[in-house]
Amino acid sequence: MWKSHAYVYVELGGRVLEIDRLAAVVRDERPWGGFERYTHNETSTVKIIEVAPGQRLSLQRHKYRDELWVALDPGAVFEIDGERVEPSVGDRVLIRAGQTHRLSSSGPATRILEVAFGHFDEDDIERLDDAYGRT
Repeated sequence: MWKSHAYVYVELGGRVLEIDRLAAVVRDERPWGGFERYTHNETSTVKIIEVAPGQRLSLQRHKYRDELWVALDPGAVFEIDGERVEPSVGDRVLIRAGQTHRLSSSGPATRILEVAFGHFDEDDIERLDDAYGRT
């Protein structure tokens, strides 16, 4: 979907490992169906974000965390560094620390799965534009 660098570098046991966050998503098939694993034994924060019909979050960026977004419902709009895309359900994008981003709804209520990697703090939000007066 986006041509972004999804690689991060993690120090583990004195070694530096290169991880491709998007390729690191593991699909495991089971007799009853299957699952996708987005993170494994590392510091992360997981949220499901709900956007009301026609609403949008602030245009923002973070200093201390990357975010992996996964569209759960139709109607989500991802805006990353000025590029606007309406993802299909299941589409993923990695937002690197420092990239501007915004989530919105094209009409219906919608949800995304957000996996934040790195130090998570709600105060690590620099709002650049906000419809609710929080800039």
